[in-house]
Amino acid sequence: MLLKLVQGRSDRQEFPRLLFATLFLFGTLFFIPATIQAQEQAADAEPPAAAEKTDEEAPKPTTTANPDISIESLELLVKPLTKDELIVEADGWRDLLKEKVSEIAQLRIKIIESKEEEAAKEEEAADAEIPATNAEANSDAEEATETEGPTAGETLAAFQDEKTHLVDRLNIVLDELELKGGDVESFRQYVQAQSGVAVDVTDTATTMAMIQSWLVSDQGGKRWMWNIIKFLAILISFYFGASIVSSLVRSAVSRVKGTSQLLVNFAGKFVKQLLMIVGLMISLAALEVNIAPLLAAVGAAGFVVGLALQGTLSNFASGLLILGYRPFDTGNVIEAAGISGIVDSVSLFSTHIRTFDNKLMIVPNNEIWGGTITNATASPTRRVDMVFGIGYDDDIHQAKTILEELVNEHDLVLKDPAPVVKLNELADSSLNFIVRPWTKTGDYWTVYWDLTTSVKERFDQAGISIPYPQRDVHVYQEKEKSETA
Repeated sequence: MLLKLVQGRSDRQEFPRLLFATLFLFGTLFFIPATIQAQEQAADAEPPAAAEKTDEEAPKPTTTANPDISIESLELLVKPLTKDELIVEADGWRDLLKEKVSEIAQLRIKIIESKEEEAAKEEEAADAEIPATNAEANSDAEEATETEGPTAGETLAAFQDEKTHLVDRLNIVLDELELKGGDVESFRQYVQAQSGVAVDVTDTATTMAMIQSWLVSDQGGKRWMWNIIKFLAILISFYFGASIVSSLVRSAVSRVKGTSQLLVNFAGKFVKQLLMIVGLMISLAALEVNIAPLLAAVGAAGFVVGLALQGTLSNFASGLLILGYRPFDTGNVIEAAGISGIVDSVSLFSTHIRTFDNKLMIVPNNEIWGGTITNATASPTRRVDMVFGIGYDDDIHQAKTILEELVNEHDLVLKDPAPVVKLNELADSSLNFIVRPWTKTGDYWTVYWDLTTSVKERFDQAGISIPYPQRDVHVYQEKEKSETA
């Protein structure tokens, strides 16, 4: 048909058909691409709608509905929440804290700008050399500025209190989230970054007003005063309580049969020190000190300290073995690590020995436990070993009789076991008798000294000599033979 139109053939009957065909052709060329483009736009518009729907369905925090909620109520509310729910709550409280920090920052910016404007005005006034008649106006302006300072400081202190209030609530949520396995490191870092109070020492009026407001605020001075009172009260209570419990433990342990006094003393001191450490931890918690990092740091440092203090730990282990096996007790006369004396006390790391000339020797437990320990007072009785020598020209029977009489006559010598008096050795310059009486451990030196004195006196009376060490020298002389014939 288009061909006929081009060729100039006009037919009124074919004109409608030609018009319809032309419209159909143009419609096909323009309508179909427009439809496809509309469908693509609709498809592109579907994801944002879905995303908007997802945002609407995202969980929102519930505990932040009332920012002034008490800590006790908040602890009860977060207890049944799951880890995912607690993350949402933590985000909500962090957002509130962020808003409050922003308000504080904006207020500080206003204070700084106000100070800059005042400084600029003062410079302009100084350059213009304002007459003295305007002194009163300047004074009024300064007073007005000073009255604005405390107002800004009070507002800033109030904002700081509100920030502390939000930090406390956020920490409650984070503690519960950490208990349920959540990652709270990023939250903790943010809280730590926002902790503390920035003070501008150049703005005295604002700073003083902020300090005064902080001292009388519930979240500032009153709160810390109460915390200090709790800290001191807990420490004092644990001190007296630890002393009472230590006394009870001493009394209970001492009633156990076979328990040494060293173990009694150690148990009492250990319980008291342990309770004092617990009291210190609780006291620090009352001061709002987070002791969890402290305990973690102590645990981490324990390994390093253990390697550095191997000798000290060895003494500690030896101290425990001494307390457990009880080779000696307080008041015993011992010889250990080359030192002789009376045991004064034993700690986990060292033993205090008081020598017979009243010198206090502090000996590491490792040296005592690793060597030979001689306990002279471990048994109730003790044998006194003595040796007396007489000359070869003296009567041995008379000497033996004197020794037996002196031993049997002494009041502190025990009858059972029976004493022993025997001629024991034919020495180079004397005949040696051994004298071995038995006595109570506490009377050892009394018997020793008494018998030594008595033997000397009786031997002198009987004419029995106690010879000095001597040597006989025999000299033989031979006459020289004359070689002359």
